[in-house]
Amino acid sequence: MHKTLIVTNDFPPRPGGIQAFLHNMALRLDPGELVVYASTWKRSREGVEATAAFDAEQPFTVVRDRTTMLLPTPRVTRRAVDLLKEHGCTSVWFGAAAPLGLMAPALRRAGAERLVATTHGHEAGWAQLPASRQLLRRIGEGTDTITYLGEYTRSRIAAALTPAAAGRMVQLPPGVDEKTFHPGSGGDVVRARLGLSDRPVVVCVSRLVPRKGQDTLILAMPRILAEVPDAVLLVVGGGPYEKELRRLTQETGVADSVRFTGAVPWAELPAHYGAGDVFAMPCRTRRGGLDVEGLGIVYLEASATGLPVVAGDSGGAPDAVLDGETGWVVRGGSPEAAAERIVPLLLDPELRARMGERGRAWVEEKWRWDLLAERLRGLL
Repeated sequence: MHKTLIVTNDFPPRPGGIQAFLHNMALRLDPGELVVYASTWKRSREGVEATAAFDAEQPFTVVRDRTTMLLPTPRVTRRAVDLLKEHGCTSVWFGAAAPLGLMAPALRRAGAERLVATTHGHEAGWAQLPASRQLLRRIGEGTDTITYLGEYTRSRIAAALTPAAAGRMVQLPPGVDEKTFHPGSGGDVVRARLGLSDRPVVVCVSRLVPRKGQDTLILAMPRILAEVPDAVLLVVGGGPYEKELRRLTQETGVADSVRFTGAVPWAELPAHYGAGDVFAMPCRTRRGGLDVEGLGIVYLEASATGLPVVAGDSGGAPDAVLDGETGWVVRGGSPEAAAERIVPLLLDPELRARMGERGRAWVEEKWRWDLLAERLRGLL
């Protein structure tokens, strides 16, 4: 039997986009042919209990390492090799190429016939620094395929690889569950609960960190309100930047037109997307290119929900938008550019509907989980 060993730090119940990506892919592989080797989320009693409960619910085998961060040390490599042999795995999928892909040669010697390493946003940062660039090159040589999210990450990572390894790269982005994210997801209920039923709503669903651009939207609100006086910005999500964002609403004088929901359970996210008329997240690149948007799955989830999107130009975010068709890409960090695109969308229901319908169709054509899981199966 062909079996696959997934080696990853990024797996639920640890929260995050990469974690959701890997879990969704794992659920679409044959559970009898899959073993997951993952780090422990938290060592606290609460964390251990949450991890054990999660693992028990999975249809495949999950083996947890005692450490909260897997690194390609001799001990971790030996454990991965032992699991490969114990379960008779013939392929390995590294959930994040850097740094776990450095274990590839040892797993190859132990009998792995196919080794696939998936890259996200941080590997594009690795490709810019001399020392990590060399490690990325080694990972490319040790694996059969390095996958990439979109053209932005491909071009930067490929520059660090040998021509042969770059030529073996294959696109494997996260997908969207079009049955979960759809126009009838319950947005009216959320709008009514928040008292927004009759107001035009700009929604942003994301972790609250500087790169995502919620501050840009707040700074754009005076311009938006000048044209659409009853508009409201709905900020969905939690994160370390929340206090600063709340302060900014006061300083900008738009506190009455901005609502913060805090962290929202995953099951309620589709309805929160649906509560908006326009989705906007004008993300920007920070730290000299080291803090960059890998793709921006939120744009595709919003498109699946039938919303037009306004995206920033950071990293691979433009890969998740058909500019001028499903929404617009604006200069990240520019309140003027964001407002210039958001206002016409709020004022033109036909334009919103046209872009939303095109976005929904695009997700169904290209970004469904079943299509992408089939691609992964082929690689493995």
